[in-house]
Amino acid sequence: MKDLFDKIYKDKGPLGKWAAQAEGYFVFPKLEGPISNRMKFQGKDVITWSVNDYLGLANNEEVRKVDAEAAAQYGSAYPMGARMMSGHTSLHEQLQDELAAFVKKEAAYLLNFGYQGMVSTVDALVAKDDIIVYDVDAHACIIDGVRLHMGKRFTYKHNDIESIEKNLQRATKLAEQTGGGILLISEGVFGMRGEQGRLKEIVALKEKYNFRLFVDDAHGFGTLGATGAGAGEEQGVQDGIDVYFATFAKSMASTGAFIAADQEIIDYLKYNLRSQMFAKSLQMQLVVGALKRLDMLRSMPELRSKLWENVDALQNGLKARGFDIGTTQSCVTPVYLKGSIPEAMALVKDLRENHGIFCSIVVYPVIPKGLILLRLIPTASHTLQDVEETLDAFSAIRERLENGTYKRLSAGVQASMEA
Repeated sequence: MKDLFDKIYKDKGPLGKWAAQAEGYFVFPKLEGPISNRMKFQGKDVITWSVNDYLGLANNEEVRKVDAEAAAQYGSAYPMGARMMSGHTSLHEQLQDELAAFVKKEAAYLLNFGYQGMVSTVDALVAKDDIIVYDVDAHACIIDGVRLHMGKRFTYKHNDIESIEKNLQRATKLAEQTGGGILLISEGVFGMRGEQGRLKEIVALKEKYNFRLFVDDAHGFGTLGATGAGAGEEQGVQDGIDVYFATFAKSMASTGAFIAADQEIIDYLKYNLRSQMFAKSLQMQLVVGALKRLDMLRSMPELRSKLWENVDALQNGLKARGFDIGTTQSCVTPVYLKGSIPEAMALVKDLRENHGIFCSIVVYPVIPKGLILLRLIPTASHTLQDVEETLDAFSAIRERLENGTYKRLSAGVQASMEA
C-alpha cells in the first residue's frame, strides 16, 4: 500500500508544476491600493483589467460609507447562527424581495457565497433518478455541483443547440426509464469566452422537451438587459428561466449571492440547501451593503452606460487592430494569441513591467495547448485613456510574440522546467 500523499509529491498537477516560476507573479499576484482602474503591482502603477468590479462600486464613496456605518452598527458577527435557527432578520427578507423584483421572479433566497451556493443548489434540485444536461464549458462551481449528483449526467458541446437537443433526447429516453426529470444548466455569460448562453434557443426547446432551466448569470447580472437584470432580460426570455442565480461578487462588488424562482421553488430550496441550512447567516453589514448596491443598480443607469462605453471602445479597438477576441457578447474581453506557456509568461511580464498593463493570463489546461488567452474585464472605472494605452501595449507585445522575442526569452524557463 502506498502513502496517500505519494501522488502529491510526484505530480503537482498541470498548473501546480509551474509554481516555482509562477507563484507570486503569474498566479497568486498581489494587487495593492484602492480597487480601481489603476492599482499597484509589486510597487508599480498598472492599469488593472482583472477585477470584476463592473460598475465601479468597490471604491464608491456612497457604498463605502454605507458599508462602514453597517459594520459599526452590527459588527461582523450579527446575526449569529444559520437562518433556520437564529440568523434570520427582516433586512434579509427585504433584500430577497427586492432582488426577486429586480430580476422579475416571484421570490429569492440569499446565499453566503456564489460558489458554495451554486454547488448546493444543483445538489438540492436533483435526485438520483433525475438527469442533468450541462455545457461542457460550465464554470467549476457548476461542475462540482454536478459531481455530487448520483444520477446520470450529459454534457453538450459549448453553446451548440444541435448538441443540446441531442442530449435532451438522450436524457428524455433515460428519464422515461428512471421516472425522473431533467435539469438543463447554462451560464448567462461564460466567464472566459464572454459569450452569452443561448438562452433564447434553449427556452424555445421547452416546446419539444420537458426540462427545467437553471442559469448561472454571475457575469450578466447588473451588466446586461434594459434594466441590468441580466442575460435573460437581454434575450427576452427571463420568464423561461426556472431558477436564476447571480453573485454579488461582480457587479455588486461584495460578497454573497442569490437564487430566484417561483415562490414554491424557493420555499423548497430554502429548506433543502444544505450549505445554507448548516452555515452561518450572511452577515448584516453585507446585507445592508447589498441593499445599497442594488438601489444604485436600479437608479443609476449611467453606471452601466459608462461601463459599455469602455467595453465598446476596448473591444472595437482590439478588433480594428486585428486581434482575435472570439465571439464575446458581454463585457468579458478575451484576446487569443498563439504561443507556449513559457512564451505566455515572458509576454505577461513584458506587459506588466514595461507597459504597466495588468490582465489575467489563461493557458492550458483551461484552454487548448498552443493558445494564450489574455482576459480583460472593462469596468465603469476605466477611462478611454486606459483603453488607448492598452491597445498600444497589445500591439507591441503581439509584434514581439510573432518575431520570436518571447520564445528566446522563455528558452531558459523551458529548460529549467524540463530539467
